Amino acid sequence: MSFPIAIPDLGTITKDSGFIPMEKCSDGKFQVGRDGVKTITATGDKKVEFIAWDYHTVAYVKSSMGYPAYYPVHPVKMKKPVKAVLMDLDGTTVRSEEFWIWIIEMTTASLLDNPKFKLEQSDLPFVSGHSVSEHLKYCTKKYCPDKTVEEARHFYFHHTHHEMDEIMKGRGRKGAFKPSPGIKEFLYELKAMKVKLGLVTSGLYEKAYPEILSAFDTLGMGDPKEFYDAIITAGFPLRKGEVGTLGELSPKPHPWLYAETCRVGLGIEFSDRNSVVGIEDSGAGVCSIRLAGYPTIGIADGNIIQSGTRELCCHYCENFEEILKALKD
Repeated sequence: MSFPIAIPDLGTITKDSGFIPMEKCSDGKFQVGRDGVKTITATGDKKVEFIAWDYHTVAYVKSSMGYPAYYPVHPVKMKKPVKAVLMDLDGTTVRSEEFWIWIIEMTTASLLDNPKFKLEQSDLPFVSGHSVSEHLKYCTKKYCPDKTVEEARHFYFHHTHHEMDEIMKGRGRKGAFKPSPGIKEFLYELKAMKVKLGLVTSGLYEKAYPEILSAFDTLGMGDPKEFYDAIITAGFPLRKGEVGTLGELSPKPHPWLYAETCRVGLGIEFSDRNSVVGIEDSGAGVCSIRLAGYPTIGIADGNIIQSGTRELCCHYCENFEEILKALKD
């Protein structure tokens, strides 16, 4: 298979995209040259595979937890004026990835009973942008295969509860949640344009909401629940003696968080999806927006380039000033 590769409803993928050509899907269900399959390609991080026929494409989203899924790929084209903007939290609205990676590092250290444990640089793409369980699955498999995800979750939430409580009391880790540069002006400009705003995160409510609350407090922007038209998180964790909510098996790169924010939270019909734009800094998030059927704008400083998902973006911008220009022009 040679580049460039034209993938129906997705676009033309170049050699520099980071996409990986494949002869067959990783689950073995589809193979190039059989049953009309023309091409199979994977994103650079191998999280999503695209199986293409002459006139349509489906995406296979893999799962380290054992529940993969296939989704149709819909064509997108940004339609102006934009009616709604959906935004990621970690890395896009708030800079907090380092904090949550640190929590995962402490969790793994607890599992190993080794307080000096440190994650490697090569681990970083696998401990950000996905669900808590997938992050922990990766770490247990690599560093402590004799431990379970359930054991890891116990330590993870122990550290999370302690650190979030400390932060809310004003004595936690300094600089844990920093508003992204230019975010205040960007959000107010969208409000002035009468654009609906949705905040979307794969993070659980108990870890995600204090982030945006802290950022809004820093910026003097009031109550985020009043500011945003819809906020969707991955819900509440399932723990012994408590009731959890859906979120761990349906995070980014699955489309459901973005789809629910827009269709249910903002009340925008799927048929009007091209008037909705999603903004992300991660490869998993880009795939999530794209599979939900919305035009996507990538913002720098995340792992979009490394994950090989830049060509899934309608625009790729360095900052919010550039994004605003793309939304208006």
